Amino acid sequence: MRIQTFLLCATTVLASTVFADSKEDLTKAAKALSDKGSYGWRTTVVVPPDTQFRPGPTDGKTEKDGATYVKMSINDNTTECVIKGKNVVIKNEESGWQSASELENGEGRGRFMAARMKNFTAPAEQAVEIAGDVKDLKKDGDVYSGDLTEEGAKKLMRFRRGGDGPQISGAKGSAKFWVNDGVLSKFEYKVKGSMNFNGNDVDVDRTTTTEIKDVGTTKVSIPEGAQKKLSS
Repeated sequence: MRIQTFLLCATTVLASTVFADSKEDLTKAAKALSDKGSYGWRTTVVVPPDTQFRPGPTDGKTEKDGATYVKMSINDNTTECVIKGKNVVIKNEESGWQSASELENGEGRGRFMAARMKNFTAPAEQAVEIAGDVKDLKKDGDVYSGDLTEEGAKKLMRFRRGGDGPQISGAKGSAKFWVNDGVLSKFEYKVKGSMNFNGNDVDVDRTTTTEIKDVGTTKVSIPEGAQKKLSS
């Protein structure tokens, strides 16, 4: 019995050590990406065919200690965003460039986008946050993967930090990360559950994939309208 207990404890300690090492390695890979100075990315979302809101691709560029430019689409609506320091300006097809503070006092889609973009994190930082919500991160070659905690799945379903937002039940998910030559190159997460909107339960089944590109060579050009708004 003592030998079995010893082996069980040793196995638990070893598994915990491997888990911690995997997270540390992945964090280093994400930091290595940030340290490259700049990079671009494309995020795609796969949802069931009958989903009402169908996200299109999101394209982004970021420069360390500089600006971040993001262009995204949902159904037929396209939104552009520029983030510089703590300043966030947003443009959609309904209006010109506006600050997130102006939009969050309004209603509808603009308010939603303002809240989402004020909580925006670039892929390198987002990958670390997601990895922090993985229960048991396992490494297979240069690929890391594991199941999300329930709270981690809820955060990703809400598109925001914190516990505010729609009520969620049955949240679960998984995450996967790819590393190339010690640098984060791609990550993907899957979430499923039920989200309550205005008393109606909506099933969520979403796979989000972000692929990193143009590492170290990306340049961010701020549109003239966004530059004027950032300077005002």
